[in-house]
Amino acid sequence: MKKELRKEIRTSSSQALQEMLDREREKVRVFRFRVAQGKTKNVKERRESRKIIARILTRMHAAKQNS
Repeated sequence: MKKELRKEIRTSSSQALQEMLDREREKVRVFRFRVAQGKTKNVKERRESRKIIARILTRMHAAKQNS
Protein backbone atom coordinates (compact mmCIF):
# COMPACT_ATOMS: atom_id res chain seq x y z
CA MET A 1 0.00 0.00 0.00
CA LYS A 2 2.81 2.39 0.78
CA LYS A 3 4.30 2.12 -2.70
CA GLU A 4 0.89 2.64 -4.27
CA LEU A 5 0.32 5.73 -2.16
CA ARG A 6 3.71 7.19 -3.07
CA LYS A 7 3.06 6.56 -6.75
CA GLU A 8 -0.37 8.16 -6.45
CA ILE A 9 1.13 11.23 -4.78
CA ARG A 10 3.79 11.55 -7.49
CA THR A 11 1.33 11.29 -10.36
CA SER A 12 -1.58 13.34 -8.97
CA SER A 13 -2.49 16.84 -10.03
CA SER A 14 -2.35 19.73 -7.60
CA GLN A 15 -6.14 19.65 -7.21
CA ALA A 16 -6.08 15.94 -6.34
CA LEU A 17 -3.20 16.51 -3.90
CA GLN A 18 -5.18 19.24 -2.16
CA GLU A 19 -8.16 16.89 -1.81
CA MET A 20 -5.93 14.16 -0.39
CA LEU A 21 -4.41 16.67 2.02
CA ASP A 22 -7.83 17.78 3.24
CA ARG A 23 -8.89 14.14 3.74
CA GLU A 24 -5.78 13.29 5.77
CA ARG A 25 -6.09 16.40 7.92
CA GLU A 26 -9.69 15.47 8.65
CA LYS A 27 -8.57 11.96 9.65
CA VAL A 28 -6.07 13.46 12.12
CA ARG A 29 -8.74 15.78 13.55
CA VAL A 30 -11.21 12.91 14.05
CA PHE A 31 -8.44 10.79 15.55
CA ARG A 32 -7.71 13.43 18.19
CA PHE A 33 -11.35 13.39 19.26
CA ARG A 34 -11.40 9.58 19.44
CA VAL A 35 -8.27 9.61 21.61
CA ALA A 36 -9.80 12.17 23.95
CA GLN A 37 -12.88 9.97 24.29
CA GLY A 38 -10.76 6.88 24.81
CA LYS A 39 -12.26 5.09 21.81
CA THR A 40 -9.10 4.23 19.90
CA LYS A 41 -6.46 1.59 20.40
CA ASN A 42 -4.40 2.13 17.25
CA VAL A 43 -2.07 5.01 18.08
CA LYS A 44 0.02 4.44 14.93
CA GLU A 45 -2.86 5.76 12.82
CA ARG A 46 -2.03 9.38 13.63
CA ARG A 47 1.64 8.91 12.86
CA GLU A 48 0.86 7.39 9.45
CA SER A 49 -1.56 10.20 8.60
CA ARG A 50 1.00 12.82 9.57
CA LYS A 51 3.60 11.14 7.35
CA ILE A 52 1.17 11.12 4.44
CA ILE A 53 0.45 14.81 5.03
CA ALA A 54 4.18 15.53 4.99
CA ARG A 55 4.64 13.61 1.73
CA ILE A 56 1.78 15.49 0.08
CA LEU A 57 3.07 18.87 1.23
CA THR A 58 6.58 18.02 0.07
CA ARG A 59 5.26 17.10 -3.38
CA MET A 60 3.15 20.26 -3.56
CA HIS A 61 6.09 22.50 -2.62
CA ALA A 62 8.41 20.72 -5.07
CA ALA A 63 5.91 21.19 -7.88
CA LYS A 64 5.62 24.86 -6.96
CA GLN A 65 9.40 25.29 -7.07
CA ASN A 66 9.68 23.62 -10.48
CA SER A 67 7.03 25.72 -12.18
